[in-house]
Amino acid sequence: MNFNENENQRMIADMIRDFGAKEITPFRKEWDDKQYFPKELFKKLGELGLMGVLVPTEYGGAGFGYDEYVTAIVELSKLDPSIGLSMAAHNSLCTGHIMMFGNDDQKQKYLPKLATCEMLGAWGLTEPNTGSDAGNMRTVAVKDGDHWVINGAKNFITHGVSGDVAVVIARTGDVGDSHGMTAFIVERGTKGFSGGRKEDKLGMRASETAEMIFEDCKVHESQILGNVGEGFIQSMKILDGGRISIAALSLGIAEGALEASISYSKEREQFGKSISKFQGISFKLADMATQVEAAKLLIMKAADLKNRGEKVTLVSAQAKYYASEVCVSVSNDAVQIFGGYGFTKDYPVEKYYRDSKLCTIGEGTSEIQKMVIAREVLK
Repeated sequence: MNFNENENQRMIADMIRDFGAKEITPFRKEWDDKQYFPKELFKKLGELGLMGVLVPTEYGGAGFGYDEYVTAIVELSKLDPSIGLSMAAHNSLCTGHIMMFGNDDQKQKYLPKLATCEMLGAWGLTEPNTGSDAGNMRTVAVKDGDHWVINGAKNFITHGVSGDVAVVIARTGDVGDSHGMTAFIVERGTKGFSGGRKEDKLGMRASETAEMIFEDCKVHESQILGNVGEGFIQSMKILDGGRISIAALSLGIAEGALEASISYSKEREQFGKSISKFQGISFKLADMATQVEAAKLLIMKAADLKNRGEKVTLVSAQAKYYASEVCVSVSNDAVQIFGGYGFTKDYPVEKYYRDSKLCTIGEGTSEIQKMVIAREVLK
C-alpha cells in the first residue's frame, strides 16, 4: 500500500474545495433547514466528473480508482455530508450496479448519462418491513411475455423521487431464496413507477430519502441486469463496495468535525488562555485524531484491495463499521468542545453530529457489519 496521496487525489481535493466554497457552503444551512434537495448541484458535479468517478472513460466517466473516489467523497462530506451521501449513492449503487453487472448495451445506454448526471441514479433494495432482512422482500416481479410486471414499494431510497433511473431488486422466486430475486433497470416515466413519501429526517436533510412505488409497472426483459434470480447475490457484491463509500462519508464527517474542533479550541479562551491548553480538551482532541487516523487507514486498505480486484467483504465491513462509529463519537466530542455554541446552528458541528448517525445505519447497520465480520473471521 502507498500511503501518499497521488496527484489526482490532490487535484480532486483542491477542485472540490474551490467549487464548494462557491456552490455548497453558502447554501448549506438553507438546504438543511428546508430539507431542499439541490438536484441542479449534481448536474454541476457531473460536469466536474464527480458523478462518474469510477466509470471507465470509454463510457464517458472519469476512469479513476477507489483512492480518488474516497478522496472525492471525503472532501464533499466535509463541506456537507448530505451532498457526499447523494454523490456516493449515485456512484456506488445505481451506477456501480450497472457498471458491474450490465451488458454492453445497458452500459452504453446508461453509463454516459449517469456519469454526467444527465440521469440521476437511485437503487432500491430496502422495503418497509425488510431492512436488514432483505431476502424477505415483498416487491414482486411476474413474467408476462417478454415483459415483467413489478408490484410493491421500496423505502429509505436515496433519490426515490428525483432519480431519473433506478436499479430495483424484486422477488421473482420464493420468499427467502437468495436466488429468487432479480435486478431491473427502471426509468422514471415508466407507467406504474412513481415516487412516494419523502422522509422527514434528523440529519442528511439535503439528501433526498423517499419511497419508490410500483403498481403494475411493466418492464421489458432487456432491462434485467445479469440473469433472472441473481439480483440478491449482485446486491451483496454491490454493498461490499458501497460500504467503502459510507466509510469515506463517515471519514469526511469526522475530519470536518475534528478540524472545526481544533480551530475553535485555539480561538476560544477561558480563564485567560485558549481551551486547547487545558488537558481535558487536548486529550479529547488526541483521542479524536487517533480514531480518525485509524479509520482512514482501514478505508485505504479497503480501497487498495478494491483497486486490485481482490475480495473486500471483510475489510469493507470493518472500515464501514469502525469509521461510522468513529464519526458519531468524534462529532459528539466536537459538540462538547464547542460547549453551548456546539448546540446552535451558528457553528457546523451540530450538523456533523446530526448527520453522523445515518452512517451507522445506512447500507447495513453496525450490527449487520459485525455479523459480516464475525462470519468472515470464523470461516
